[in-house]
Amino acid sequence: MSEDILKSCVDCGVLKCHGKPGEYPDFCLTAGLSEETRRKVEELYADPENRELSRVSAEIEADYYLKYTRVQEIVEFARRMGYHKIGIATCVGLIRESRTFAKILRANGFEVYGALCKVGAMEKEMVGVPPEKMEVTGPIMCNPILQAELLNQAGTDLNVVVGLCVGHDSLFYKYSEAVCTTLVTKDRVLGHNPAAALYLTNSYYKRLLQEQK
Repeated sequence: MSEDILKSCVDCGVLKCHGKPGEYPDFCLTAGLSEETRRKVEELYADPENRELSRVSAEIEADYYLKYTRVQEIVEFARRMGYHKIGIATCVGLIRESRTFAKILRANGFEVYGALCKVGAMEKEMVGVPPEKMEVTGPIMCNPILQAELLNQAGTDLNVVVGLCVGHDSLFYKYSEAVCTTLVTKDRVLGHNPAAALYLTNSYYKRLLQEQK
């Protein structure tokens, strides 16, 4: 890897911004933060919705640290934010999990509205996918834009992503009008636990650290 790289937080071992002892490195984003940028961000946090989202999230973290699962945290977050209708944007491969999640939400007094990734039954040919790329997963495209549109029309207060593909989730976030969070991040190989690949870079996934030409 070239030494001439743009360094940032991922290259820091000090973490002084998190209260650790030591000096900020010369490339530190906190130390180099301009007053203009700081003021701009502070103004955004002054927005009532942003302020409430930030406050509630921090309080849930403090109240249930190492106690609540992510499912429980989402339920508590929605409750404290005063949300009523929860949208679920689900992968067809995780429809069972989404049904279970919907039952949990309904048991906690929420209205649930879900949209499956294959909704609309539109074909991949529409976006230029060649026939040979359809042999494994079929001709019907994942449709995150339609998922977002249907949840927008339903007037959901919070949308929860359950296992949308890489890139498809990006499109969903792009077009969702409601605040979004993620319950499940898809990883077909690792049982939807993508962090495992990071934990195993000293053994089974060492190849991930090899520079790709």
